[in-house]
Amino acid sequence: QVQLVESGGGLVQAGGSLRLSCASSGRTFSSYAMGWFRQAPGKEREFVAAISSSGGSTYYADSVKGRFTCSRDNTKNTVYLQMNSLKPEDTAVYYCAAAPGPMSDYVDEYDYWGQGTQVTVSS
Repeated sequence: QVQLVESGGGLVQAGGSLRLSCASSGRTFSSYAMGWFRQAPGKEREFVAAISSSGGSTYYADSVKGRFTCSRDNTKNTVYLQMNSLKPEDTAVYYCAAAPGPMSDYVDEYDYWGQGTQVTVSS
């Protein structure tokens, strides 16, 4: 069982930055690929970024490439999402998730999800 808790969301002006964290309570954190997804009101949950279990590979949605950076610290059982140059369209609830297989941009590949953290970007 893997429990995930996100933190770091908040209100920021366009062009600003936020760093999200996702802490895991499981002892097998380093065996999971991790992903970040977001869901805006009235929209489906969409992929943002993913990182391999070792942290050696990352993958980003085109909409955030060059602005967001995903990293992890397996000694702290934590994955991060550094978000720079934020835009109003980045406003959403952000979720981290854990996948037992390779990193993926498909929601169904992830077995465990956090409760989400709200990110609001004002114009």
